[in-house]
Amino acid sequence: MGDPRSTAFESGAAPGRSAAAANEGESAARDASDDAPGNAVDPLDTPDPSAERDRIRTFLDDAVAAANADGVVVNMSGGLDSTVTAALAVEALGADRVYGLILPCNKIGAPHARDAEALADTLGIEHDTVHLQPLFAQFGAVAPDRFDLHDEPTRSGNAIARLRMAMAYLAANATGRLVCGTTNRSEHLLGYVTKHGDGAADLLPLGHLYKTDVRALADELDVPEFVVEKPPTAGFLPGQRDADELGAPYDVIDAVLQLGVDRGLDAETIADRLSDVDEETVADLLARHRVSAHKRTMPPMPAGRGE
Repeated sequence: MGDPRSTAFESGAAPGRSAAAANEGESAARDASDDAPGNAVDPLDTPDPSAERDRIRTFLDDAVAAANADGVVVNMSGGLDSTVTAALAVEALGADRVYGLILPCNKIGAPHARDAEALADTLGIEHDTVHLQPLFAQFGAVAPDRFDLHDEPTRSGNAIARLRMAMAYLAANATGRLVCGTTNRSEHLLGYVTKHGDGAADLLPLGHLYKTDVRALADELDVPEFVVEKPPTAGFLPGQRDADELGAPYDVIDAVLQLGVDRGLDAETIADRLSDVDEETVADLLARHRVSAHKRTMPPMPAGRGE
C-alpha cells in the first residue's frame, strides 16, 4: 500500500468542475446543500474517517491479493462514490493497478464524463471513455417491440446500467482485474441499484458506509469540493435527483436506516426520535428496504444435496 500520510489527490493539482456541469443551475446547488452534513437530522453512529480509510485500503489490498488479480476496474461517473472508490484503490494498490471506465450514454452525462476524465487524470490512472449511446440504440433496435425502451425511464436506465457493467467485466476479463463496485450502504439497503447492473461487482469497498459517511471520507481524502457538492443523481434524466426519487435527502435516509435497520426500531418510534421527519417518510423508506431484499441475496434455489 502507499504512504498512509498522503492522499491520492496530492499527486497532482485538483481538477476544476467542467463548465457545463457547473452551469446546471442554482437549483442543483440548493439540492446539494439539502444533503450537506451540517443539516444532518440526528447524528448517530459515525465511523472515524481516518480509520475507515485504513480499513478499506487493507480490504482492497487483501481482496486483490486473495484473488491473485492484477488490480481493479472502477466505473467512474464524476460523482462522489466512484471518485472516493477510485482514490482509495489508488492508495491501496497504486495507480498502475487501477483502471477507470467512463461510460456516458446521453447528453446529460457528458459534462460529468468530462469531470470523471479530469479526476482520473489527477489520480494518475489509465482510463478510457466509451460513449454507450450507439450500443444502447442498437440494443433497443433489436429488442422485441413489446419491450420498447422509448419513454420508459426505468427500463432504459436499467438497460444502460447493465451495459455499463458488461463493459466493466469485459475490461476486468481482459486485464485480469476485479470489478470494484461503488455502491454505498444507503443505496444497498434501499435497493437503489440495478440488479446485475451497478449492483453487480466483485467487491464493494464502500458497501458498509452510509452516504453521509462517504462524504466524511471524501474530506479525509481531499476529494475536490465540486465532487462533494454535486447533487446525488443516477444521471439518466434531466433534473433527476436521488432525493426526489427516494423521497428524502441522504442525511434523513441514513438516520432512518440506522435506526430502522441497524437498531430495529419501528416507524413511529423513529419519527418520534427524528423530530423533523414525518412517520409516512420513515415508513416509505423502511418499505423500500423490505421490498428490495431480493437485490441483496443470491437467487433462491430448491434445497437439496445435504442442504
